[in-house]
Amino acid sequence: MNTFTSHSAVGIREDLSNVIYDVSPEDTPFMSNIGEVSISNVLFEWQQDSLAAADGSNNQIDGDDVSSFTAVTPTLRINNRTNISRKVFIIADNLEFVDEAGRASEIAYQTVKAGKELKRDMETILMANVKADGGGTGSARKCCGLSSWLATNSVSNTASSGTAGANPVLTSGIPTTIQTEATDQRAITEDILKSVLKNCYDNGGNPSVLMAGSFNKQTISSFSGIAANRFQVKAAEPGTIIGAADIYVSDFGELSVVPNRFQPTRNVFALDTEYWAMATLRPMSVKELAKTGDAEKRLAIVEFSLMSKNEQASGAVYDCTTA
Repeated sequence: MNTFTSHSAVGIREDLSNVIYDVSPEDTPFMSNIGEVSISNVLFEWQQDSLAAADGSNNQIDGDDVSSFTAVTPTLRINNRTNISRKVFIIADNLEFVDEAGRASEIAYQTVKAGKELKRDMETILMANVKADGGGTGSARKCCGLSSWLATNSVSNTASSGTAGANPVLTSGIPTTIQTEATDQRAITEDILKSVLKNCYDNGGNPSVLMAGSFNKQTISSFSGIAANRFQVKAAEPGTIIGAADIYVSDFGELSVVPNRFQPTRNVFALDTEYWAMATLRPMSVKELAKTGDAEKRLAIVEFSLMSKNEQASGAVYDCTTA
């Protein structure tokens, strides 16, 4: 037989899908759950205050005169630094004329991609265990991340058999020492989480979000405080198995359990989102750079930071196992 087959044929056109499949995650739960404020300087400041402890012996005599006055406590003046993040790319001019699969314009495609990548970087930086750094002519500024703010209500692995963990240290409300990671990690338990939530409540906070990496999100799903999941199934349809924990019911209210791919995986955060905001000096934008040849240059850039309105409203469990 002399059957002519595709194995011998020349000139068969390629079959290339006109869709680009990208599995990379782009959700940013922390930024999506907190507020946003505009700022006007690379060093920005705000104030914190608190009420005096409740006095159960505040009983006064009728018509009594005032002979002394309570000392007035000044507010705390807090600050953070901005962080500049960018993505750059250069595209040969002829790519805007050739017929490419999956996109009409290479520049437009790369611009959208750069924006998504910047969002992921921002989420990671905002939650990092890094203190503020003013930078200099040869070094970049850095903003203080979430893991370095949570000092008051957090729990580190102080029982470590190696180097014990320690909470961040704040001086006049500003982080001066980042969280010290313990050499040994321990599994998060419901008792540990309850102690953090109690501390938050006692200090005036009302956390509404539990945020964790994938492993600890699954661990929390087994806690007894997880709200029972129910799914209505019609008789003619197959059943649905629910293995996720969406709501944790604590003694002090309900918390949404939210997984986050970009946070420090050793940490579980109990967040009162009212007291956190992303501070923006320069919103994300894309600029055309000077053309010096047969190519187009683009710069995607953003300048931002984190505002901790009062870290005493939130807490964290540090040094959790991750596998």
